[in-house]
Amino acid sequence: MAYNIKYDGDAAVLTVVLREKGELSYAEEVGDFIVHFDEDGKPFFVEILRASKIVPLMVEGLAKKKLKLLNFH
Repeated sequence: MAYNIKYDGDAAVLTVVLREKGELSYAEEVGDFIVHFDEDGKPFFVEILRASKIVPLMVEGLAKKKLKLLNFH
């Protein structure tokens, strides 16, 4: 599954579009994440605020997890 990803460098917001079709109904904010939903309650797109700081931490955490899995015998 491919997602459309957009980054606004001025606002440091990363947007991950999960679906191209649908109608926005509401959004919920949890910390630095805003999830936008359609009228059926299905996620439509996600915004990551402060992405310039958060995304590198996420990637670093995932890389460490992968290294741990690779070193597991």
